[in-house]
Amino acid sequence: MNKGSQRRKKRKYRVRYDRVLSVLLALIVMIVVITSCVKGILKKDDSPPDDVNVSVNDSSDSDSENQEIPPETEPIPTTTEQVTTAETTTTTTTTTQTTTTTTTTTTTTTTQKESLPEGYTKIPVDNESIYSGNLVNVSVNYIYHFPEEDTNIVTLYDHIKTEYYNVSDFEVKLDEEVIEHLNDLMQNFAETKNNTDIFIIGGYRSADDQNQRYNNGISGVSGGFSDYHTGRSFDMGIFPQDGSSSGYYSPTGVYSWIDEHAADYGFVVRFPEGKESYTNERARTQTYRYVGVPHSTFMKQNNLCLEEYIENIKSYTINKPLQISSGKNLYKVYYVGADESGTTDIGIPLDEDYEISGNNDDGFIVTVKVN
Repeated sequence: MNKGSQRRKKRKYRVRYDRVLSVLLALIVMIVVITSCVKGILKKDDSPPDDVNVSVNDSSDSDSENQEIPPETEPIPTTTEQVTTAETTTTTTTTTQTTTTTTTTTTTTTTQKESLPEGYTKIPVDNESIYSGNLVNVSVNYIYHFPEEDTNIVTLYDHIKTEYYNVSDFEVKLDEEVIEHLNDLMQNFAETKNNTDIFIIGGYRSADDQNQRYNNGISGVSGGFSDYHTGRSFDMGIFPQDGSSSGYYSPTGVYSWIDEHAADYGFVVRFPEGKESYTNERARTQTYRYVGVPHSTFMKQNNLCLEEYIENIKSYTINKPLQISSGKNLYKVYYVGADESGTTDIGIPLDEDYEISGNNDDGFIVTVKVN
């Protein structure tokens, strides 16, 4: 080599462990942070959006009554329909994972399965029939719908047995079935007490008739809300043959026989004393209503007005009916709530006589005459 040349010296490198450790620590911190973020995102994705209800255990006030009840404590239902289910699916997607959440919500319809007693079957009944029958309740709270097939309104004068009682004019009308039972009641009274002083002084009213009374201040009830619309309610007067004082019927003296035996023919006092809070009418002794046997028997024995009786019947079902003895006959009476579908399946006996009446509100009352 030339003298002026210089020898290159080989450089020695030394590992800086402190820097390597710093880098590793930084990487570890980054991994922890990233992992925490990912977990937070995934946890958030597992929750549905606010506008989707996927709750199974939580329910609104209206649904709380429809929760399943263990068989040993389940009350006897009044209608027939299987419990239905609905499925709600919520899907959430992120950049790292897709999470799908499926929730099944159980809802109960207004009807439930109910077993039938032996010897019974079911028939479909249109809910419009709620407004027809001898037990419809018409008052200031329940309007009468004037169903065409509910009654057969006829003039009392053309069907009355005048040898036993009388009618005040040619205009008084009642349902034809009511007149048949009224004739029987008055015949028995006249023959037993040798008295024909009773007059029927009022009966069926149309909506226009009632509105006229309301507008003239004679009645406090407007058209549609009077029990006289049914053709089953009527007023009685006493007009003695000897010309003595007359007036509205009152169960005094010889005339008390009518009040004592009216229930045997299906009649009850429509607005009895002490029941004003239920009937929303002033008490009066002259107004009677046909409800039919055995309902009149039970109402008379238990001092119930029509409103009380209808409410009481709701606690009886086809499997636990109210049993009423009237005369020599036994009856079973039970309530069936109307189905929201518009048609209600009602259990009835195959080999026994029965009647179905609406209550003019929310269901039906079935009366079975036991053989």
